[in-house]
Order: sequence, then structure tokens, then C-alpha cells
Amino acid sequence: MQLHRIGAAALAVALTLLLSLPAQAQQVRINGGGASFPFPLYSAWFRHFNRDNRGIRINYQSVGSGTGVRNVINRTFDFGASDAAMTDEEIAQVRGGVLVLPMTAGEIVLAYNLPGVDNVRLPRAVYPLIFSGEITNWNDPRIVAANPGVTLPDRTIRVVRRSDSSGTTFVFTQHLSAINESFRTRVGTGTSVSWPNQPNIIGAPRNDGVTATVNQTVGSIGYIEYFFATSTNAQVAMLENAAGQFVAPSDESGQAALAGADLTGKDLRIWVTDPADPAAYPIVTFTWMLFFREHGNERISAALRDFVTWALADGQGMAADLGYIPMPKAVVERVQAEIPNIR
Repeated sequence: MQLHRIGAAALAVALTLLLSLPAQAQQVRINGGGASFPFPLYSAWFRHFNRDNRGIRINYQSVGSGTGVRNVINRTFDFGASDAAMTDEEIAQVRGGVLVLPMTAGEIVLAYNLPGVDNVRLPRAVYPLIFSGEITNWNDPRIVAANPGVTLPDRTIRVVRRSDSSGTTFVFTQHLSAINESFRTRVGTGTSVSWPNQPNIIGAPRNDGVTATVNQTVGSIGYIEYFFATSTNAQVAMLENAAGQFVAPSDESGQAALAGADLTGKDLRIWVTDPADPAAYPIVTFTWMLFFREHGNERISAALRDFVTWALADGQGMAADLGYIPMPKAVVERVQAEIPNIR
């Protein structure tokens, strides 16, 4: 009985001490997820932020933009992420409201696998037709004409597209639909679209899945975020932009595209569908994090406000090294003004 009383007393003291710890000493666990497009940068951000803020643990799952949005609507994540932002209809379904804030930007590139054939140029009138299933061979005269002096093989083009609900697909198909009527009518725009049912068109999940499939499949081409191409040394096509220039993806060509972003809208769902600058890479997008206006847990909301503040400052400096585009100052300032609304 004496030992039992001592044990009970010790437990009571321990509980009292635990409850008396300051809030910052008790770890805040935050779960989020969504877009795979920014995952390499987001994972680096969270790793650094968690290290510097020992009382906070933010976990991020690369599950695709569609899943990220659904989990915000269902409130099973503390925050989400989407390359397709959110539609008005989706926003209306979020109990407590949601903020859709751009956090970084990047380029969607066409990675291909043709050993010994570097610096392939794809005209504006050609690359949409590859993904609509209308151009199916690498030595198609329209590709050959844009690549004088290059020997293109008589080989079927194996198109690799996303098999999951994807913000990368939304941005890519939005661009292709904007510049090519045939693609718009045959495939259209969306996070999931009806790709042609052809044997040369195959699906893979997430950016990393498309990247792996392209790298393993000779004759293939697929759309991925620039980081996934550079980190695997994938071949990347030069694309003809709206000014008629063939441009490779780079920090400079991405910044030229973002410089033309229209910031006059009522919210921060900002699209750069077909940039006009002759120096601009043609497929560039912001990517968004999704935060509750009324989360219901102030400690989590406070931690997320701190994270966004850090990401807009220190975090932007990490973007270029990982193949992303630091956001323009004007966009950063608009996001900063929204931070107090994360509650």
C-alpha cells in the first residue's frame, strides 16, 4: 500500500509538471499534403523549419493535388497543397473557409528519352498534338523540320501522362488547350482528363512516377516539374513560346514568364497560361498551399502562420537551388498580408 501511494503521488507530480510546461515546449504536430510538383522544395522547407522550431513537427505527404484538396474539404489534413489552386465550388465546401496562397512557382517541362539525341526542339503547333495522340512518331516531318541536322529515329513516341488527379496535369492541359484548338476539343483541361485511348499513351502516378517511367522507356516523353528532370539528368525539350522563340527551362526563363503575371484579380489564384515575353519559358505556374481561415486549434494556426512567414523570407532563398522560381516581390507582399487570416 505504501509503494502504491508513492507511485500515485509521483504520477500526480509528473502530470502537474507536464501540464505546467509552456505551450512552446509541448510539440505541435501538423499534418498536410497534396501536390507532388513542389514536394522537393516543401520537404526541404519543413525539414529546416522543424529543425529550427523544436516544438513544431510539420509532416507533408506527396499524394497529388486532387487528394490534397479533398482532404482539406473533409478537414482530415491541417493544410493542403495544390498546383490547380481550388475552384469556387471547392472553396465553398470548406467548413470554416480556406485561404489559397501561392508559395512558390516552377516550370513544367517535357522530359524525353532518346539516347544520343539532345536539345530536341518542339514547335508550338507540335507538342500539343503529341499529347492529343495526333503525332505518334519521332521522325514526323513537323518535328524533323524544327530540328535541322538532328537525326530523329523512326520510333513510336511513348507518351507518359499522369494517372492520378494532378495539379500538374491541370496546368499542363490548361496551357495546351490555350494554344491548340485540337487539343482543347479532344482532351480539354482538368486535374483529370480523358486522354486518348491509344497504346502509345501510358499513365503513371505523381511527378516521380512519370519521371521514372520516362527514364526507363526509350522513345518516351512526359510532363514533369523541372526539379524531377534535373535531379535525374533527364533530357528536356526546348519549347517554342508565344513569341516564336525556342526556350529551355531555367531560372531566368521562368522569371521572365512570371513577370507577366496579372496581379489585378480579387484573390491569389494567379495563372500564367501563355507568357508573351520572348525570353519566357511557356509552361510556368505558381503552386498553392491551402490553409483554414478557422482551423479550430490556435496552436496549429499559430505554427502555420510562423511557417508561412518563414517560407516567404528564408524559404524563397532555397527555391532556385532546387529548380523552383522565387516568387516576385509583389506576390510575396500580397501573401504576407493574408497571414493573419490563418486562424
